[in-house]
Parts: sequence; C-alpha cells; structure tokens
Amino acid sequence: MLETVGDIWEYADRGCVIVITTNGSMTRDGRAVFGRGVAKQATLCFPRLAEKLGRLLAEQGSHVFDLGSGIVTFPVEETAWSQPDLRIIARSAEELRLLADRSGWERVVVPRPGCGGGGLAWKDVQPLLAPWFDHRFTVISQQ
Repeated sequence: MLETVGDIWEYADRGCVIVITTNGSMTRDGRAVFGRGVAKQATLCFPRLAEKLGRLLAEQGSHVFDLGSGIVTFPVEETAWSQPDLRIIARSAEELRLLADRSGWERVVVPRPGCGGGGLAWKDVQPLLAPWFDHRFTVISQQ
C-alpha cells in the first residue's frame, strides 16, 4: 500500500479507480445518502450515483460495489448518522481487494476511510487495510 497527499480527483484522469466512502442509508425514494467528503463530491460529477447505489443497497446490502465510471464504494458506517465502524472498514478492505483482483485493476486510489469527517485516527485504520492493500492501492489524504 502506498500513501500520498493530494486531490483524489486528479487520479481519475490517470485511469485509476476512485474509491468513495459510503454508508448503508437510503432516502424514502430509494437513493443512497452521500453525506460528505469524497462521496458528496462524486455526486456532483456523477448525479446518478445515488440512484444506482440505492438499488444495490436495497438488493444486496451495504458492500463494496463497482458503480461504473471508475467509481467504487467502500462502506465505513451503518448509516449516514452513525460513527465509522472499524469492523465495517476491515470487511470493506477485504471486499475491495477481492473486487480489484477479479476486475484486474492496476491502480486504486482510496481516501483514508473514516478518518476525515468520521473522526477516526489513521493509526487505528491503517493496520486494517495493510493485509489487503498491495502495491496497486494508494491511500490519499487531503492537503
């Protein structure tokens, strides 16, 4: 796993898969709730993401999903109003690695899960990712 500082969206232009942290919440009309951070930014670029993820959440629950357009989800918490959960982050790391292996992805860029608005310390999250994230994964923090 590599670590860097910068703007995650600069990597979208380089053919990298961009990971957005998510939760399992949906609106009454079935759209996923994208609260803040990278996920909120993604909805500005890709307005149909909330509908697409909402359908997947309803059908399969909160898991790592390839939403297309180089965007992949990474659940970190049960709901948009709950705190990030280290168990969910660990499960998501494993699911992301398996999806990357199946999909043949060469570069995956991940924000520090649960560490921005979620308030977790990187020193607590990093050891959960390390067993799953190899050289293809870059974890990025904001400048």
